[in-house]
Amino acid sequence: MSWDTYYRGTGEPHDTRLPDPPPWRAFPRRPSPHTFQPPEGLTDAVNAAVFLHRPLLITGAAGSGKSTVIEQVADELRLGSVLRWHITSRSTLTDALYRYDALGHIHTLRIAQSEPRRRRKQGDIADFLQLGPLGTALLPGSPRPRALLIDEIDKSDLDLPSDLLDVLERGVFEIPELVRHSERRVQVRRWRGGDGRDEPQESRPYEVVDGRVQCHRFPFIVMTSNGEREFPAPFLRRCIRYDMPRLSVEALQSVVEAHVERALPPDAADLVKQFVAKVARGETLAVDQLLNAVKLLIDDQGPTGEQRERLIGYLLRNLSGA
Repeated sequence: MSWDTYYRGTGEPHDTRLPDPPPWRAFPRRPSPHTFQPPEGLTDAVNAAVFLHRPLLITGAAGSGKSTVIEQVADELRLGSVLRWHITSRSTLTDALYRYDALGHIHTLRIAQSEPRRRRKQGDIADFLQLGPLGTALLPGSPRPRALLIDEIDKSDLDLPSDLLDVLERGVFEIPELVRHSERRVQVRRWRGGDGRDEPQESRPYEVVDGRVQCHRFPFIVMTSNGEREFPAPFLRRCIRYDMPRLSVEALQSVVEAHVERALPPDAADLVKQFVAKVARGETLAVDQLLNAVKLLIDDQGPTGEQRERLIGYLLRNLSGA
C-alpha cells in the first residue's frame, strides 16, 4: 500500500484513519520489563549492587538497553515505581536533591503583604519546595529501597560525579531553606516515579525535621553512560561497573520480537542481521532505530516497494556525524 492515505502534500483536508502507535510509543508510557533480556554477567552485577548497597554504573552504546535494566529489577524485587534523573550539562546535585521555587515564594509573599486577606502562614514555604529524584530515593521509612535511574551521567558537568560522592557515601543531605526556617517540621512533596504509578505511601508529603534527610536503606541506583568520558577514580571505586556487550544477531532478534510481540518474518530477520553488520563495521546505530524499521517492514499498514526501502534507509542512518 502507499502512505498517501495519510499526508498527501496537497493542502486539501481529507478524512483518514490514523495509525495506532507501536507498543513502545504508546502513552502514557508503561514499564516493559519482560522485553529486556539481560546479557551474560549483568544479573551478577545487579545482585552485587543489591547485596553491597552500591550504585551500579552501566556503560554501553545508545539503545543497548541500559536504562531498561532498572525497570526489570524494580519489577522483580517489588521496589515500586522507578525514580528518574535524566542528566544534562546543566544538571546539578541540588536539583536532584530538592527544588525550591524562590521566585514564586517571593511573589506570593508580596501579594500577601499587599492583600492582607490573602496573607499566608509562615510555614507555607512547603508550597514551593519539592524533593528531587535523588532526594526522594534517600527518604527513610520505606520497607524496601527505592529504585533510581541516573540516566546518561557522562553528559553531566565535569564536577557532578565528584559532587555525588558525599551523598552516596553518607546518605544524608540538608535543605538550607528549612535549616534556617522557624518551623522545625515541614511537609515537603516527593518526586513522583517515572511511570506515575506511585504507591500511596510514595506520593504522600514527607515531614522533614530540622531541614535534614538521612536515609536508612540505600536506594537501588543504576547510572548509565554512553562511554563518552572518563570518571574520576574516587567515583568509580564506589560503583559496581558493568559494560554492555555488543548484541549478537540472536539476542537482538529476541529483543525485537519481544517489543513487536510477534516472531519476525524472514525479511525482518535479515534486517536484524544487516543492522548487526553495520554496527560491526563501526556505524553508530541505536536499537530503537531498528525497532522503527522493523515496524515499517512487518506492519500490514506499512509502505511497500521502493517507498519502504527508502524509508528504512532514512531510519537506519548512521548517528555519528549526523
